[in-house]
Amino acid sequence: MAEFEVHKLEGMQFVEIHLHDETARAEAGALSYMQGDITIHSRLFPSLLSVIRSLLADEAIYRPTYTGTGVVTLESSLGGYHILELLDESWILERGAYWASDGTVDVSFHREGILTALEAGEGLVYLRTRVSGRGKVVLTTKGPVEEVRLESGQAMIAEGRSVIARSAEVRFRMKRPTRNWLGRLTAGEGWWLQAYEGPGRILLNPRPYWRYWVLAEKRADVDRRSRATF
Repeated sequence: MAEFEVHKLEGMQFVEIHLHDETARAEAGALSYMQGDITIHSRLFPSLLSVIRSLLADEAIYRPTYTGTGVVTLESSLGGYHILELLDESWILERGAYWASDGTVDVSFHREGILTALEAGEGLVYLRTRVSGRGKVVLTTKGPVEEVRLESGQAMIAEGRSVIARSAEVRFRMKRPTRNWLGRLTAGEGWWLQAYEGPGRILLNPRPYWRYWVLAEKRADVDRRSRATF
């Protein structure tokens, strides 16, 4: 598999992909420069279904591959990058989080439920990038990444887009910020919060104006004491 390295230079960060007769994939337009015997391949005419899914997910239609031996250097950013290693598993990524991955990693889309999509303000179709298989995936971040492991029945409530990725087994729903319906008008937390239920893992990229809570109680306790139902 390809080797991914994150480097810092004068406050900027960038990713290098080292290939040894291997293939890697990156976001369209991510290339800065490359050295070695490397060939870039990008489909000219993607399938109509792929175009529709990309538009609905607000993600790039094209994600070219780099094959050969050498070093591919991607564009730098004031933000950061996090390398996620997949071991025959699947993860759901937040919009804009995907940056690059091994050629062995399958990159597709995951559809949330219709009710969740409506509550999230996404219409009837809410798509996110899904990565599966074995290999490494590079995620774009706005700062340090924290991993939270949720046990079965354990819940976490998040505001904004502080969760940049979750393992596929984590259940996702939208939830009112307050128990009483009109209370959310004065709570200052927006109309809906994001609710995640284990088992599984979550990657958090908290910012100063983002807040999240981990509810360590089992679902029965959550239902009884805080009404954080799913």
